[in-house]
Amino acid sequence: MRLDKYLKVSRLIKRRTVANEACDNGRISVNGRVVKASYEVKVGDKIEIAMGARTVAVEVVQVAENVRKDDAVTMYKEI
Repeated sequence: MRLDKYLKVSRLIKRRTVANEACDNGRISVNGRVVKASYEVKVGDKIEIAMGARTVAVEVVQVAENVRKDDAVTMYKEI
């Protein structure tokens, strides 16, 4: 699954367009590397999101196309 879609489905970022812009601006890194929105997310990847003064670090636990709002938090684990 593409990184921008994963961020939206897991509800780490509210909209896919915002996730895409964050990737283009270099605010999102996976496993220590700044990546584009087209990066293929795999289980075990460590994603860091820098939004403003706050940085969120998560580890991918599950990759799924459709997830209910309540189950979205099971897709990742905060580090």
